[in-house]
Amino acid sequence: MTQPIPIFIGVDPRERAATNVLIDSLTQNSSTPLAITPMLTPQLEKQGLYWRERDPKQATAFSFSRFLVPKLMGYQGWAIFMDCDMLARGDIAELWALRDEHYAVMCVQHVHEPNETVKFLGEPQTPYPKKNWSSLMLFNCSRCTALTPEYINTATGLELHRFHWLAGDQEIGAVPDTWNHLVAVQDPTKAAGSTLLHWTLGGPWFREQRTMGEGLAAEWFAARDNALRLWD
Repeated sequence: MTQPIPIFIGVDPRERAATNVLIDSLTQNSSTPLAITPMLTPQLEKQGLYWRERDPKQATAFSFSRFLVPKLMGYQGWAIFMDCDMLARGDIAELWALRDEHYAVMCVQHVHEPNETVKFLGEPQTPYPKKNWSSLMLFNCSRCTALTPEYINTATGLELHRFHWLAGDQEIGAVPDTWNHLVAVQDPTKAAGSTLLHWTLGGPWFREQRTMGEGLAAEWFAARDNALRLWD
């Protein structure tokens, strides 16, 4: 029997609508059962896994807690992490099929050098190498044992997001950029062929950004309405 694909979603309390639409888009498009776990900071704190103070440079509640996924998996098997500000257009099982035991982690390797200094709701936009690589990760959990709760709660943001916990960049595998298209950041003509849209600057679930991505914003609203539809 096919085992469900373990997917962990980083949740910010301000983006609950985005989280719900993402979950629906994943399940509606998947050919395989999914085991989806929303990662909420208060729950992780009550479990004694997360205790660090909020960093003034972190834009979301899950900026650092995302790296707890291997721990939550008991450092066994593979798992997917994704930010909540995404929308799946295709079958996540196709991403799952790209797992490669040569690597400890796999992701879209963007070259993102932001010009803006703030993003959604005035949150800081912090530039650094490997920007947005950690927004979608395939974890090979048995090779991520350096990601202990103690390390995650004390390491700097740059150490975590730049993958300093690995032996080197040779442990990072690449997946096609269609699996993490940055809305309003990357060339919009590439969005048509993308399987996963990512509103990294803030999405249409925020009143102030209802048109972010223009036609892509309309697509998000259509997905939301479909999730809420009452079927006969």
